[in-house]
Amino acid sequence: MRSIKQKQKQSSKAVLYARVSSKEQEKEGYSIPAQKKLLEAYAADNGLEIVTEYIDVETAKKAGRTGFTEMLAFLKEQAQGKQPEDRCRIILVEKTDRLYRNFKDYVLLDELDLEVHLVKENTAVSANSRSTDKFMHGIKVLMAKNYIDNLSEETKKGMLEKAEQGVYPSYAPIGYMNVVCNSKRFIQPDPTTAPLVKMLYTWYSTGTYSIATLAERAFEEGLVSRNKKSRVSKSVIHEILGNPIYYGDFLWNGKLYKGTHDPIIEKELYDRVQEVLSGKGHTKAQQRERQWAFQGLVTCGHCGCAMTAEMKKGKYIYYHCTGNRGKCPEKYIREEVIAKQFGEALEILQLDDDSMKLVVQALKQSHSDEKQFHDEAVASLQGQYQRLKERLDKMYLDKLDGQITTEFFDRKKEEWNREQHDILYKIERHQSANRSYIEEGVRLLELLQGAVSIYESQDMAAKRKILEFVCSNSTWKEGILTPEYRKPFNILEVANREYRKKKAISGVENGLRSFWLPGPDSNQRQGD
Repeated sequence: MRSIKQKQKQSSKAVLYARVSSKEQEKEGYSIPAQKKLLEAYAADNGLEIVTEYIDVETAKKAGRTGFTEMLAFLKEQAQGKQPEDRCRIILVEKTDRLYRNFKDYVLLDELDLEVHLVKENTAVSANSRSTDKFMHGIKVLMAKNYIDNLSEETKKGMLEKAEQGVYPSYAPIGYMNVVCNSKRFIQPDPTTAPLVKMLYTWYSTGTYSIATLAERAFEEGLVSRNKKSRVSKSVIHEILGNPIYYGDFLWNGKLYKGTHDPIIEKELYDRVQEVLSGKGHTKAQQRERQWAFQGLVTCGHCGCAMTAEMKKGKYIYYHCTGNRGKCPEKYIREEVIAKQFGEALEILQLDDDSMKLVVQALKQSHSDEKQFHDEAVASLQGQYQRLKERLDKMYLDKLDGQITTEFFDRKKEEWNREQHDILYKIERHQSANRSYIEEGVRLLELLQGAVSIYESQDMAAKRKILEFVCSNSTWKEGILTPEYRKPFNILEVANREYRKKKAISGVENGLRSFWLPGPDSNQRQGD
């Protein structure tokens, strides 16, 4: 990556891309305008013409964002049938994790031979960038992916902690409502729908109702869907009748927890309903096929078919080509032999001390921007929460003074309590991500450093999890594994091989510069 202050030698046409990760951020109005102002100022300072802009205001956990997809289509079109000086091949974006949220985004853009300007990071990366800069860029993409995964993991961890304390950690099911008291969230019976849920159980326990007729009668009694417009479907009725939350327990991640919330029905009534349900048929558990450690990770190098496994003598696992394209000469191979060669494939990814320091430094720089974003988001959310609290306090006084009806008070209180519930959930996510971003990044690299020893100490199932993170589409031919590394590990693998080779030949301890700069810098002037 070269400094973004350097002028362009070819086309000066660029696209602007900005993104926020939720509609709430867009409503606050600080993120998209701030990004556009920054990128437009940079374009003016550097003589770049912004021909079009693409905006995404939605979650970026999945690829396929509307603006991102449209931008890809435009850039692909620009790459065809035009002179280089007429093409638009520059993307202006605030920073790495505004553009990428997963490896698929990275691969799609990498294939288009573009120049990506990361304005806030003061760098630009293209096909002609130095190996060290491509590597650093790949690490940041890896961190973006790890970051969004970590958000999900931290959220799940917090929810699990609540479940273990007996607090239902998600949106309340029909019959309950989410409430907030002293910044703590829990569920309690909804005075409107809880009696209807109890009626459902009572009616169905008699054995005289089908699910369809029960849904019809429930609608007549006033039970409607969450949007308040349509009747509750048969599938939802069936789900209600099988949910243990109504007698005081609840299921979370397949485990039954003892809840601290007030039950709507007695356990005896729940059990009677389950007997009626089971009498109307049940599904048989499907047998699951055994998951072999390396199946799906390795293909045959002779014919390209998948490698499958089978057990011999009740304890020895052998892999062989499926032979779907005819007889294959590849011999059977023991699972332990493949495991050993995968361990050797991980060894080449280990960084030396100098490279490790470089990567950690880059992560800390990236974290400073991420922390600022989270701090701003938390401050804004806390302001929203306080405004809702003040509204609730004022509305309560209006109710006491007879200025509003009890019905209006209850409706608005439920609505605003739900909004407060959502705000606290978002604050928790931001705070967890802010605390763990740099720690998770360094831990990720430390894991990579110790990947070989960790890998060798694990069972085959755990070995597979490590390999799925690093490798894909590896091949096996004549007893030799040829690993295929995922990005950006493929960059690391090539660089480390070159480094070790040159270091062995030269005998010089510090071969870092020759390793990262295998040829002249494409941005250096001739004669310098």
